[in-house]
Amino acid sequence: MTDLAIETEGLTKIYGDLRAVDGIDLAIARGGVHGFLGPNGAGKTTAIRMLATLIRPDAGRGTVLGHDIVKEADAVRSLVGLTGQFASVDEDLTGAENLRLIALLYGYRGQAASRRAMELLEAFSLADAAGKQVKNYSGGMRRRIDIAASIIVSPELLFLDEPTTGLDPRARNEVWDIIRALVDFGTTVMLTTQYLDEADQLADRISVIDTGKIIAEGSATELKASVGAGSLHVRVMHRNDRDTARELLMRELDVDVAREADPQALSASVEDRARATRALSALEAAGIDVAQFSLGQPSLDEVFLALTGHPAEKTATDEEVAA
Repeated sequence: MTDLAIETEGLTKIYGDLRAVDGIDLAIARGGVHGFLGPNGAGKTTAIRMLATLIRPDAGRGTVLGHDIVKEADAVRSLVGLTGQFASVDEDLTGAENLRLIALLYGYRGQAASRRAMELLEAFSLADAAGKQVKNYSGGMRRRIDIAASIIVSPELLFLDEPTTGLDPRARNEVWDIIRALVDFGTTVMLTTQYLDEADQLADRISVIDTGKIIAEGSATELKASVGAGSLHVRVMHRNDRDTARELLMRELDVDVAREADPQALSASVEDRARATRALSALEAAGIDVAQFSLGQPSLDEVFLALTGHPAEKTATDEEVAA
């Protein structure tokens, strides 16, 4: 049995003039969560659909749990689960009816299908809503029932395609807890996300994808270290002082200092912590009151900006429509 859950070489998908996935190479070990991080239109969903055998690649090769995704598609489908960006359950059926129907399709018989449905409803804290139509579920409940439907038969590998998009913070945390529990149970999870904090929270390793290409790989810590700098964040007490503080920091640090969305905040990449400390002292000497400051590793947001030249959030492209 191979130690790799997923392996690809030059995997490619083309829609017209658009190379939605442009020759990606992956080697993802079994166990844990592998994050597939990129903005809308980066190629995440198209890559997942190829790996899950929903669409055929135009070039390259890929194996999932040791099986070729083209030649052994049926074997791949028998071993994996997929939760897409949109709910795949029937909104006019109740939660219990949805799970029982899917259990029957998987080969459960009679009472065994009902028992499996109730087990999952209990596990996902949906037992009280078992008799409610899914169209009356909240967003977080819909995502939970959708993930439950994906593990009627516990998969060795579960693809989760942006499972928390559109959820409020509480519902996101609930889904995160479910993902951690699945991993503890032994399922390998491949998680696509455009949320950098989600990748930071969940993923053991991360592949960063942009415009169809893998541009970086590693743990969150390794990716942050790859930027080669620490990050200084300063928030001045009075917004009228920000421009003066920025000029002073640029002079002291000899680097560009960015204005943040917060009208009182500034940030800069720094190599020398001692120099950053002296710059903060210079602000004090100039009579500029500092409300907050922090000095540490760059965030994944800053890593993404350094790697791609643009923020993680972008508008959708034709790839998302094609996908």
